[in-house]
Amino acid sequence: MAVAVLAAVAAVVLGVLGSAQGRQQAAPPVGFGAAPSASAVKPSGAASPPSMAGRTVVRQPAPARVLVPGVGLDARVEGVGVTPRGDMTVPDDPAVAGWYRYGPAPGSSEGSAVLVGHLDGETGDLGEFAALRDVRAGDTVEVRRAGAEPVAYRVTARATVPKDELPPSAFRRSGPPVLTLITCAPPFEPERGGYTANLVVTAEPVDARQAR
Repeated sequence: MAVAVLAAVAAVVLGVLGSAQGRQQAAPPVGFGAAPSASAVKPSGAASPPSMAGRTVVRQPAPARVLVPGVGLDARVEGVGVTPRGDMTVPDDPAVAGWYRYGPAPGSSEGSAVLVGHLDGETGDLGEFAALRDVRAGDTVEVRRAGAEPVAYRVTARATVPKDELPPSAFRRSGPPVLTLITCAPPFEPERGGYTANLVVTAEPVDARQAR
């Protein structure tokens, strides 16, 4: 999976790399809800993780597992960072999701908590995040956390975007809290390094929605 990311507050570009071995050629799923902004985010080179200097951050417990019961998604979660080139790391195992540990954690009171996972593995077997193509608005997403109560979200949007046009809002650190789930999406073009798009699912905290 390959994603180029610009963190809005820090103005830092990151890349999310993944397997280029898959062969899933089905058309991307139809989007719904308020899709991310279509404005392009052009890479400007590798960079270090965004600086947290000058900000007081209340860290939430790390996520340990993510589940979407309605579509059968159940993945262990591990924290990931970036490579020296500024590429976001993704767990090699397609059954495991990665949490971008330089951003908000699920359960945070603001910002976008990001979980990423491969669509498939080197053998072509589907990964857990392949189930995201089947989610519907209102589906429950549960994130279990180390040493804390789980947090629940409800899916509000799904969109497919070119891998180099992921909106900066996907990795924002401020604003209303959301959970952002990202995986690869067709088409698969070997000559371009693999999948050329990303599937982005957005979910809002259940408590926040009920409070409105």
